[in-house]
Amino acid sequence: MSARALVVLVVVAVGVYAIDQIAKYLVVAHLPLNEFVPVLGNVLQFFYVTNSGAAFSIGSAYTWIFSVLALAVLVFIIWFARRIRSIGWAVVFGLLLGGVLGNLTDRLFREPGFGVGHVVDFIKIPLLPAIFNLADTAICAAMVLFLIQTIRGVGLDGRKLARANAEVEAPVVAPSDEATDETPASAAPAAAETSAAETPVDKDDA
Repeated sequence: MSARALVVLVVVAVGVYAIDQIAKYLVVAHLPLNEFVPVLGNVLQFFYVTNSGAAFSIGSAYTWIFSVLALAVLVFIIWFARRIRSIGWAVVFGLLLGGVLGNLTDRLFREPGFGVGHVVDFIKIPLLPAIFNLADTAICAAMVLFLIQTIRGVGLDGRKLARANAEVEAPVVAPSDEATDETPASAAPAAAETSAAETPVDKDDA
């Protein structure tokens, strides 16, 4: 992993994690539980709830399973990040790492207990049926950027995959037509002598 990509990944991950945790702290400290707070009219609302499930309140009966999965994803991201040399991919994995770590912190250290803590959700958009938080937003943004990078064919090293494959393949050099068609000048006298020796002599002319 290049030093520049590592710095970008760490900065993005730490930034996402810090913003997520600060926002959750402010929500818990200042917003009433289970009450709507309008922010931008009907476009954006705050609705503080605690979520024992996955992102967007999915699977609330399996909190500890999601904690284990989140920890496994966290370990995988850290292990896989060493292959990244692209700034774009560093941003993708930074968003994913910060988001996963933000929600995992809730599961490990919030009520009702270690590993089964409830995640703080508070963002409500009427067009969406679920309530979510900034960590969920970062994870979704990482998935969108992942698809964009994949569709563009950008590898972890930042190069287009088609170009990288072309560079790996050895170019085929065709034999030169000039070398085949041209007769060396030094061979011309020898060819003339051979032709004269092979020409039959007419006895009548002698």
